[in-house]
Amino acid sequence: MSILVTGGRGAVARSLTTFLAGRGLPYRLASRAPDTPEAVRCDLADPTTFAGALAGIRAVFLYAEATGIEAFVEEAGAAGVEHVVLLSSSAVITEDATVNPLAASHLAVEEALLASSLHTTLLRPGAFAGNARGWSSALSSGRPVRLPHPGAHSAPIHEADIAETALTLLTDPARGGGAHTLTGPQSLTFATQLEILGSALGRTLPYEEVTPGQWKADVAEYLPAPYADALLGYWAAADGVPTSTTDTVERFTGHPARSFATWAQENASDFRRP
Repeated sequence: MSILVTGGRGAVARSLTTFLAGRGLPYRLASRAPDTPEAVRCDLADPTTFAGALAGIRAVFLYAEATGIEAFVEEAGAAGVEHVVLLSSSAVITEDATVNPLAASHLAVEEALLASSLHTTLLRPGAFAGNARGWSSALSSGRPVRLPHPGAHSAPIHEADIAETALTLLTDPARGGGAHTLTGPQSLTFATQLEILGSALGRTLPYEEVTPGQWKADVAEYLPAPYADALLGYWAAADGVPTSTTDTVERFTGHPARSFATWAQENASDFRRP
């Protein structure tokens, strides 16, 4: 059974293809902008790229892109796809999709798949451990990380755990179906994540508490205002409020979810000073 892995430049897709290759399983890596010779072009917002990417495919690991989802569903059905594992988001159950654009876009993809004849499994991770890479520029230059809510909690999940869960479902479709929320093993504040990352680096990592308006101005060049507002609202609600964790990773992989400390040790080089 050949598996199409979309979002080929993302951390989850890269981990998934490593697992697939390790098992000797056939797969096709797809990306909007392929950066390796073996990858094929599949822009999830461009239906003209779907047919070639889906030819001969029986299972799909799908990133959530709402723009072309109806056409993707139609093309996948025509190609004989039997199972789709969607990388959705826990925002669809924790946020109001009428005001949160992240929740709205993921929910639209979920609904299109569930309305189709495709066997569908929904993976709904919360915060990724890799979100901490957003701090790398400041930390590698010795500047403090600017945080509007340093006490906001999340349970960051290692991208490899998402990929390994997807691997189980793609290779054993009998376990598929339904919606599954994925978290890391601990609820951590941003301040605590910086402490853990600092331990991996062997130095104290500074942060500066700023107002929501100051943070929004900091990210205005690359983060649209509606997404910035949604994040600020989420962090405000989570400030001082621990996040619930799930055992989904262990149920599907047979091992506990990897800790943020593990992620920090594996990725410490991204934060080292030049």
